[in-house]
Amino acid sequence: MLRAARELLAVRSPLDAELMVSELLGTWWGQQGSRGARSPRRRAEIEELVGEGMVGYAAEQGSPAALALLSGIACLGTSRQAVQAERAALTLMDRGVARPAWAEHVGAVKAAECYVNSDAYGDREEVVCVFSYAGQEQHALVVIVDYNAGGLARDGWVTSQVGKLLDYCQDGKGAGQAFSQVEAPLARRILASALAATENATDPAVSASFPSYHAFIRARVRTLPPVLPPGAPGSASAGPANTGPAVTAAARRAVWRKDRRAMLVAEFLASDEAEDLSDRQAASRCADHIVEYGCDRDFGRPLRVSPAKAETFLLDWLPRKVVLSRADQEAMPHVLLAWVRWAGPKSGLDSGAVAATLDAVFDAMRTFPTAYRDPASFGLDADTIARLLPDGDLEALARRLFAFPLLRGSYRGVNLSTLSPAIHADRRTLLAADHDDAIGQHADAASRVSAEHLDKHIALADRLWRGDPPELWEAAQRLLDLGEDRHEVLHLLMNTIGSAGPREADIATALASLPPEEPG
Repeated sequence: MLRAARELLAVRSPLDAELMVSELLGTWWGQQGSRGARSPRRRAEIEELVGEGMVGYAAEQGSPAALALLSGIACLGTSRQAVQAERAALTLMDRGVARPAWAEHVGAVKAAECYVNSDAYGDREEVVCVFSYAGQEQHALVVIVDYNAGGLARDGWVTSQVGKLLDYCQDGKGAGQAFSQVEAPLARRILASALAATENATDPAVSASFPSYHAFIRARVRTLPPVLPPGAPGSASAGPANTGPAVTAAARRAVWRKDRRAMLVAEFLASDEAEDLSDRQAASRCADHIVEYGCDRDFGRPLRVSPAKAETFLLDWLPRKVVLSRADQEAMPHVLLAWVRWAGPKSGLDSGAVAATLDAVFDAMRTFPTAYRDPASFGLDADTIARLLPDGDLEALARRLFAFPLLRGSYRGVNLSTLSPAIHADRRTLLAADHDDAIGQHADAASRVSAEHLDKHIALADRLWRGDPPELWEAAQRLLDLGEDRHEVLHLLMNTIGSAGPREADIATALASLPPEEPG
């Protein structure tokens, strides 16, 4: 990499130099960790290992190419990398190492106009930010934010043809696009939210070229001013958020209380569009899920409908997150069709856009029965599923079964099938029975299991029930994949949490390191 950085010595344009350094920093962004984990924590570890390691290595070399690379990382690296690179660069400059001319300009980036180009459905936004180097070498950064993927930054690129780009966006107005200028702090908030969503995703669905621009985008977001002027859209004094698509979706998530969600469902069920839904109870439950998805996953926009959103909801989110009864599974596609007909006009869609969304729902209906995994296929009866998933969180089923595998039988005169693992008092009996069963003791020997030890099991089961932190269940799966006994895995997890101390960040870090590296 340092040899490749020699090309920076031949570059005159600060923009070309930044893009080259960004591409270099992107070579390891999103790469898999030592155990195949693509978690945000693993990516941070790789940034520390490779990125900071490269800074240290370049500092030791003391060549003009090393100084050029350090100058670029000081502007584009992570916070830790930037501080280390700047210190190393200053040391080399004090020693008389030649610095490239472009290095004087990369720190003089100024933000100019910012724009948001939104599609008709509100599925995505193209955020366009114009920059220059103290008024020279104007360029535009374009970042695509995908709201059907959790609002992450899916793609990005840079162009020096600013006028041509803006003309193209203006010409697209009226053709299903909404192109408008926004305040720079609002653009920063949108991009910062999107970049954070990408960073926090385990396996973000980004374009192949995104890693090359990632560091550049991160640096340009930091250049945008952070504070909105009073009264501007999105500022604290601007009043309630509007319900239109686009500009405020990522900048400020609308909060929907339970009573407001219930009123929206009631209004839908009383509409003409919902009149033909025969099973009203199933329709009500299905509408609850549609509103929940719009409020919690679509930035507080339950009325927004689109072909992509409908497909994501029906074929991705529902199968992963919600347990539906047989009646609800049959009713859901029909309720979604009625919702599209009702909510589409309310959100401002024309008849053509509503028709396109209905066509998408019809197409998804064919694959929904196979895409939706009935929990009964896991070999669990409805009563067991209800006890493990009172909140309907299908994604939690595996880890809760791991935490509470013994849900039937008798223990010290108590019928375990009458106990609920969601109730704290019942958990103690369930886990005491499981502990005795795991170590092969007789039921009447439970007194030999100390209350303190059982408390640790209960605390661990509570974390597994909530999935907090996510690294806990990930660590458990890695250990089980290695063939470790379940009871031994529980003890290793408890010991790791106990040794990590009270800070949640330290606990997550310790769990992410399991299983421990083998000596040598």
